[in-house]
Amino acid sequence: MRNLKVMTAYRGTKYHGFQRQDNALAVQEVLEKHVSKVLNEPVTIIGCSRTDTGVHANSYCFNVHTSSSINCRGFVRGVNGELPDDISILSCEDVPEDFHARYDCVGKEYVYKMHCSESKNPFATDLMYHYRRPFDIERVRKAAAHFVGEHDFASFCADCTNVSTTVRTIYSLKIENNGDSVTMLVKGNGFLYNMIRIIAGTLIDVNEKKIEPDDIPDILKARDRLKAGRTAMAHGLYLNRVFYSEEEMLSD
Repeated sequence: MRNLKVMTAYRGTKYHGFQRQDNALAVQEVLEKHVSKVLNEPVTIIGCSRTDTGVHANSYCFNVHTSSSINCRGFVRGVNGELPDDISILSCEDVPEDFHARYDCVGKEYVYKMHCSESKNPFATDLMYHYRRPFDIERVRKAAAHFVGEHDFASFCADCTNVSTTVRTIYSLKIENNGDSVTMLVKGNGFLYNMIRIIAGTLIDVNEKKIEPDDIPDILKARDRLKAGRTAMAHGLYLNRVFYSEEEMLSD
């Protein structure tokens, strides 16, 4: 039995997240259908993470066990030939049988994208959050710095009932702008439900002076979701990278 590690990218607009659901179309269901066809056997794929409805992925990892002898190049070409245009296989490699896309993951990087302009961008519909106000990047950077490090992120979790701890480590949170585009790039060892979207929404509230940059430490200490800011729209969020070694995660 082989174990394939597969990297994929997808536009999440049409899907109710990655994980298979009984009453809505998810990315996993589409992938399993076409991967099974190419491998000529029914398979269940193991994803590295759940993603919310409308969230995208630049680089998402899953693994799949198969008895097929298809080579990796043939797998990539074959599955891509079957998939819809909003999902793509990026790479495939043989890995040890005990590799697990979720449990072996040591960290992830997310990016939140905003188009900051009074005018909408017709080429960014459902791919960037359209924000009509000026963006004070230096003010927001001051707030963002408080998130870096190990903290209890209970205030930034929409539902913490299914986790044993709400402590997470953020290694970096970078805010960059290029013209009308603003990106928030967050790298950490793990993330709670809606954590990135709540951080992004809180930073938007900082920009609007509803929250002061130096209020962030007290919001973290409060461990109260009501103390943090809004939950940013899902369509601005992307899973950007997935890390399977500490060296890779801390290399930049």
